[in-house]
Amino acid sequence: MPPPTSPVLVTKIKVQLKLAIARLRMVQKRDEALAKTQRRAMAQLLEQNKVDSARIRVENIIRSDIITELHEILELYCELLLARAGLLEASPTCDPGLEEAVKSIIYAAPKTEIKELQTVRTLLAEKFGKEFVLQATENSDGKVSEGVVKKLSVTPPKDELVQGYLEEIARAYGVDWPKGKNKELGDPPDFMDDDDDDENPSGGQAQRVLEEPLVGVDEEAAAELKAQEDLSKATPPKSFGPAIPLHVNPPSASTDNIHPKVTLNRQELTTPTKKPAAVTRKPSEQKGDGVPDLDELAKRFAQLKR
Repeated sequence: MPPPTSPVLVTKIKVQLKLAIARLRMVQKRDEALAKTQRRAMAQLLEQNKVDSARIRVENIIRSDIITELHEILELYCELLLARAGLLEASPTCDPGLEEAVKSIIYAAPKTEIKELQTVRTLLAEKFGKEFVLQATENSDGKVSEGVVKKLSVTPPKDELVQGYLEEIARAYGVDWPKGKNKELGDPPDFMDDDDDDENPSGGQAQRVLEEPLVGVDEEAAAELKAQEDLSKATPPKSFGPAIPLHVNPPSASTDNIHPKVTLNRQELTTPTKKPAAVTRKPSEQKGDGVPDLDELAKRFAQLKR
């Protein structure tokens, strides 16, 4: 049976949760800065063709990214506990809506470098009892987040993940690796078949077929078909729809998805590029940079003489 809940204990938990969130964000920024330096050094190794050394050292980058993702998950759990602090005060037992977050923090806190998170673990153990902490530490009931358990596993990364990291680093820093990967392919094969032109008209032939008068169709049906054809050819005005196009940004890369893409019907969506607006000049500025035309000067002199 867990000990009774005191308001002072819940207040301490809330304070330590805020400190843990601030510490987690600080550590994430530090790890991101270190990761950029490590990736730059990895690109230099690939450029020098030291592939074996790069394959060994890239595992440190992968592990650092995994720890960063773990910190992001724990930060979300701390924010969840802070937002639902009222449930901690309501009952001495753990609410089902908080059980995953509480047990994930208890499970992961001893395996991280965040001291504030370990203090939160101690306060949660004081609130829910030793049996609850033992159950969360061993994950006997499977309530700990699967993502947290996976991030804390010590299994070496797969070869596909290592290869994907090296290719992504090489692409980001403009290194040609693997050699010859970006070489141009040959000309595409010719799939043109002239034998089926008569059976399946296309292009201009199809246009001529559509323009021919319909035989055996009354005037109303012909007019309706003509209206549908004109409507299909019509294009909306430029002012139609929203002025700003919709931009869909791909998700950020992670250890589970190294090459994130945004697809629609199995086709990759790309961000449209804007063309630079054409600069229009006055007729007097077209012949030289800001220099008026001789004919215009002559007209001005004629007006002054008058």
